[in-house]
Amino acid sequence: MVRNYIRKTTRQSWQESEMKSALDAVLKNEMGFKKACQTFNVPKSTLRDSYKKVVDKSITLENCAKKCSLGTIKTVFTKEQENELSEHIIQLESRLFPITIKDLRKLAFQLAERNNIQNDFDKETGMAGYKWVQNFLKRNPKISLRKPEGTSGARAMGFNRVSVAKFFELLTELMDKYHFSPDRIYNFDETGISTVAKKVSKVLAKKGKPQVGTLTAAERGKTITNEICMSASEQFIPPLCVFLESERIDM
Repeated sequence: MVRNYIRKTTRQSWQESEMKSALDAVLKNEMGFKKACQTFNVPKSTLRDSYKKVVDKSITLENCAKKCSLGTIKTVFTKEQENELSEHIIQLESRLFPITIKDLRKLAFQLAERNNIQNDFDKETGMAGYKWVQNFLKRNPKISLRKPEGTSGARAMGFNRVSVAKFFELLTELMDKYHFSPDRIYNFDETGISTVAKKVSKVLAKKGKPQVGTLTAAERGKTITNEICMSASEQFIPPLCVFLESERIDM
């Protein structure tokens, strides 16, 4: 399958809704073929052929306005099936159970086999190929490969409708009682930074060398909590670095 196909013709560049409107106008004798083509921007030959099919009752108006597939290369799943699969992926991620590329390849193979859909997936490994995944992501741009952030189970369970509703009830009660102004409302956030780098960046080295090394700290390192705070009136408090007295380091 061609990975990056570049279209060379303008065939079927019209919209299905415009073709349906043009057919409806011609069938109701509101317009002629020439005026309908100019008004709805559809090809005259296609409109005339579709009109004959509808008049002969060989096909309905809705089906006649749909585009037919071009070329011999077809996707394994239909557009509706891929939309359902993409929505399933998004739903799993929203519930903190995202799937990997390997899981997607297995899921695609199982979906095709259980629904008797013709495919060229690898039956030995029971997975779809990498090219299918790349083309699937291109056809569904709302899905992308991301690096997840670890979230504890307790934190995930605490973020629910009941807890959020209770928080806003307390917030509304306090706002009605004390009438806080925007300069008295602050948002606080923190993050932990280790004194020892956990990830080594890629470096340039001699080509063909079997192993490339770099100096790293041998100790486990300490975590410093960095905090930042901002009010609703855009007032910042200088960033803070918090660490235990016994773990104080020279900065």
